[in-house]
Amino acid sequence: MTLRTIDSLGPLAGTRVVVRCDLNVPLKDGVITDDGRVRASVPTLAALVEQGAKVIVLSHLGRPEGEPDPKYSLEPVAVRLGEVLDAPVAFATDTVGEDAAAKVAALGDGEVLVLENLRFNPGETSKNEAERTAFAGQLAEFADAVVSDGFGVVHRKQASVYELEQLRPSAAGRLIAAELDVLDRLTENPERPYVVVLGGSKVSDKLGVIEHLLPRVDALLIGGGMLFTFLAAQGHKVGSSLLEADQIDTVKGYLADAAERGVDIVLPTDVVVAASFSADADHEVAPADAIEETPFGASGLGLDIGPETAAAFADRIRDARTVFWNGPMGVFELAPFAEGTRTVASALTEIDGLSVVGGGDSAAAVRQLGFDESAFGHISTGGGASLEFLEGKKLPGLEVLGWQ
Repeated sequence: MTLRTIDSLGPLAGTRVVVRCDLNVPLKDGVITDDGRVRASVPTLAALVEQGAKVIVLSHLGRPEGEPDPKYSLEPVAVRLGEVLDAPVAFATDTVGEDAAAKVAALGDGEVLVLENLRFNPGETSKNEAERTAFAGQLAEFADAVVSDGFGVVHRKQASVYELEQLRPSAAGRLIAAELDVLDRLTENPERPYVVVLGGSKVSDKLGVIEHLLPRVDALLIGGGMLFTFLAAQGHKVGSSLLEADQIDTVKGYLADAAERGVDIVLPTDVVVAASFSADADHEVAPADAIEETPFGASGLGLDIGPETAAAFADRIRDARTVFWNGPMGVFELAPFAEGTRTVASALTEIDGLSVVGGGDSAAAVRQLGFDESAFGHISTGGGASLEFLEGKKLPGLEVLGWQ
């Protein structure tokens, strides 16, 4: 593991340090509904403030298509950042325009400024390298040094993640260093038994990680919408449940490969089937091989793993020494279909070893279901980045920081 850290930048008092965070939080009517990523940014920002740096925070929010859109403004995020930092945080109404330039110039030692949404500028996410480099050059005018701390975007080749770090002395922040430390433990001699729990909607989102992990784990537990493609690969009917028919042959290959390697792919034995996708829909528990034998017939929707499966998954998790979990077991946002996810999350808090919640919807579920975050070994801030790392992919936002 080689990674440039903040210490490599030398004394930072009085210097302008641009920090690329990932403050892409969910908003509803302008109110943050999950501030996990804001809180995760605090260790790096607080350390820079303590050193007396002039801290300029960059982030994106949502997908505003390269032009300003008020509903994607970072202003409410800047307000919340000030609350968790317990310090004043200024906000610029543009990213590289007059307001940003004026407020950067006025910034004092140990003060913090958040610039408006990076993605209001087309150069941030452009497929054209020259356009990204030009935008990065504008950002670099505000920086004496750059700290990259947005783990959730390190798998993206974007101006503030890749090109900017090449234009000024740059290093990883504390969040990225912590994420990599945990992911390294998952890939380099993990304690065994090593169990990976995969859920979420689509098998196609997890193909790379399944293929890369099969030779490395003791068991894969499959839940979420992706489980129905596995059941179909075994020849079972799945009603109107989410199904990727074009992945059935691929899944058959994984099942055969796992059997040959002696790796357990553990599939649900029961599922919660509903008449429709609704919190008040009629629903019942059915054997996984008899989904269409419920009163809902071929129109039935599988929306969660069943209680028997949840208990079996929990037993496998509690017996493990290393567990990585990515993807909810069902539609946890709807109360009748949250129990599978709740049971799996609870089991992760009970293991004697390393438990890692792999970001994205899994991290959101942990918070929404009311778990104490400190009960888990690590909750990642980057679901996609975590998966691509575990797939063995090169991540541009890490390579530019010296990661080998």
